[in-house]
Amino acid sequence: MRQATGDGTVRAALLFLAPALAVIGVFFFLPVAAAFVLSFTDFDIYALADAGNARFVGLRNYVALVRHPLFWKALGNTLYFVFAGGPLTVAVSLGAALLVSSRLVRFKALFRTVFFAPVVTTLVAVALVWRYLYDTRYGLFNGLLGFFGLDPIDWLGDPDWAMPAIILLAVWKNFGYNMIIFMAGLAAIPETLYEAARIDGAGPWRQFRHVTLPMLAPTFLFVGVVTMIGYFQLFAEPYVMTQGGPLQSTVSVVYLMYEEGFKWWNMGYAAAVAFVLFVIILAGTVLQLRLQKAGMEGTG
Repeated sequence: MRQATGDGTVRAALLFLAPALAVIGVFFFLPVAAAFVLSFTDFDIYALADAGNARFVGLRNYVALVRHPLFWKALGNTLYFVFAGGPLTVAVSLGAALLVSSRLVRFKALFRTVFFAPVVTTLVAVALVWRYLYDTRYGLFNGLLGFFGLDPIDWLGDPDWAMPAIILLAVWKNFGYNMIIFMAGLAAIPETLYEAARIDGAGPWRQFRHVTLPMLAPTFLFVGVVTMIGYFQLFAEPYVMTQGGPLQSTVSVVYLMYEEGFKWWNMGYAAAVAFVLFVIILAGTVLQLRLQKAGMEGTG
């Protein structure tokens, strides 16, 4: 009797899950599998008209990719963006969360709204505003540099400054999302830990270092992984702000994939770029998880 009831429960669960699993399978796993197969073909604009024109080329797309200098340029730009912009975004997010969560701050709801507003603002509108901020003659940033007696910078026209300008925009656009997650993590820290630390004579810095940071370790892991995955997929900012220039200094891997797939119609080659990026992101995620695990074991 109990066995029959269990079978009925499993059957009912599968019936409820079936529509969602079917949608995920059709709209996620099937396109991913198709793209993976595509990466081993020379699928191009002619194959769009007639799939019979596509030919199996084995690993030729992947070999051509690793031999393409622009791929390494794009990968270097992407890593620059990830390793400079990622930690900066996390640090600004944590600082904003600490500020908004502080008992000394008033109008917390206003600050939360202001800090989170860039996250829900359309990137195109944001980019238009930031292009004015970066303007060489009339921009705010060069105005500040001039106030301190420094020469103006061609933020979006200088290959050395274009990527830092993109990073600054990305940090401003994204830190509000991580701030909300950090605020939830801060709210979950028991107040008794801070009371015990104060009784032991710990000041604000030691409380932050020995209570706040260790207790936020799982939050740091989540924020770090999510930020890294998002930043590896850099596309919209350079597409809107610089079109990959100047001198390809802001071409990212995803931007390269977009150009190969939708500008030059090398769909098979673009699919190979996508799966190489997938492997890189997967390796980065596994590395972060292992470092976090090793850190927790070392602390324990």
